[in-house]
Amino acid sequence: MEWMPTHPRSTEQNRFVQTSLVSHLTAVPDPRINRRKAHDLVDILVIALCAILCGAEGFNDMEDFGKAKRDWFKTFLGLRNGIPSHDTFNRVFAALDPQAFLDCFLRWTQSLRQAVAQEIVALDGKALRRAMSRGQNVKYVVSAWAVDNGLVLGQLKVADKSNEITAVPELLRGLELSGCIVTIDAMGCQKKIAKEIIEADADYVLALKGNQETVHEEVKSFLDDTLVEQQAPRPVGAKPPKAAATLASLETVEKDHGRLEIRRYYQSQELDWFADRSKWEGLKSVGMVESVREVDGNSTVERRYYLSSLPLGVETFARAARSHWGVENNVHWIMDVCFREDQSRARAGYAAENLATLRRLALNLLRREKTKKRGIRGKQINAGWDHAYLLRLLGV
Repeated sequence: MEWMPTHPRSTEQNRFVQTSLVSHLTAVPDPRINRRKAHDLVDILVIALCAILCGAEGFNDMEDFGKAKRDWFKTFLGLRNGIPSHDTFNRVFAALDPQAFLDCFLRWTQSLRQAVAQEIVALDGKALRRAMSRGQNVKYVVSAWAVDNGLVLGQLKVADKSNEITAVPELLRGLELSGCIVTIDAMGCQKKIAKEIIEADADYVLALKGNQETVHEEVKSFLDDTLVEQQAPRPVGAKPPKAAATLASLETVEKDHGRLEIRRYYQSQELDWFADRSKWEGLKSVGMVESVREVDGNSTVERRYYLSSLPLGVETFARAARSHWGVENNVHWIMDVCFREDQSRARAGYAAENLATLRRLALNLLRREKTKKRGIRGKQINAGWDHAYLLRLLGV
C-alpha cells in the first residue's frame, strides 16, 4: 500500500513521497502487533534517517531531533501520537527484520545505480566494536562498494571475522553484478566465492594470503621467479622464457607531502604450472602488486598476490587492485569518523545490524547530492541547518 500522510502537502512534497527513498521504506514489514502501534513505522524510519543525515548517533538523539523538528515533520508525516520516544526507536530497530530492511536498501540503491562497464565492486568487512554484550564476539558488517557510482550497494552482518566467508556468497546473490569486476580481500579468496561471481556474469580479482597458504606460495613463487627472469640480463638475440616474455607490467608514481609511493603491477595468463587451475571457476590470470613507499628517507616494499578471472590487460587489473582499497576511505573511515559507528552501543536484537544499514542509506544519500561542495560531515551540518537541503538529500 502506498503511504499517504494525513497533512496537506505542496506539489514538491507530493513528488518527494512518490519518488524518494520514503516510498521504498513503506514496503518494510512492521514487526509490531497492531495494538502496540502508537506510531506508524514509516514515521519512525523517516525521523531516524533524517536524524542520522544530520549527525545523530543513537536513539536518544533521534528522539531529541524529532522533537526539535516536530513542526517540520508534521508537514509530511502523520505523527498521530507525536514524536516516538528513544525506547520506541530502540524497540523497533531491535525487532525490525534485517533482511527485509536490507531488501529495501538493495531495491533503492539499484534504482540509483548507473550502468558502468566493468565497474569495480569492492567487498570488505568492518568491525562493530562496541555493539556487543559481555562475553560476545565482535560483530562484523560486510559492505559492497560500487566504486564508479560511489554507492554502498548492500551490506550484511556476520557474527565474527571468520564468518565473512559465509556472508559474502549471500551478499553476492542479492546484488546485480553482471559485467562488474568484484574485488575481495584475502578472507574472501575461496573457490565457492569465485564460482558465485562467475555465475553472476561478473569477473573477480581475489587477494591471496595465509588462508590459502599453498596457493599463495605457488603464485608467489611463479611471479617472483618470472619477474627475475624478465629482468635478468641476456646476450643479444637471446629470448626469455615464454612466461617472462608475456608478463605484463604497469608502474604508477604518487608524490604527496613528502611521501613517495611507487606501485608496480604485474599480470600473467600463463597458468599451465598451476595444478589447481581447474578448481577455480573462470580463472584466467594471476597478478602481483609491488608497493614501494618512501617517507622521510625510510623505504618499505610490500608485494601482494591475486587470482583473477580477467584476461591479460594489466591496466584493468591495476584499476581493480587499486580501487579495492577505496572501500576503506570511502566507507569504513567515513562510518567511524562521520557516523561514529565504532562508538555505537546498540546491541539489542537486530538493532546493530539495522542501524548499520540505516547509516549506509544515509551515506548514499549524502554522496549522491552534488550541489553542496562539502565533505560528508559538512553536508550533515548543512542538513541540520537547512530544511530545504535536507529534503533535497531525501530526494525532492
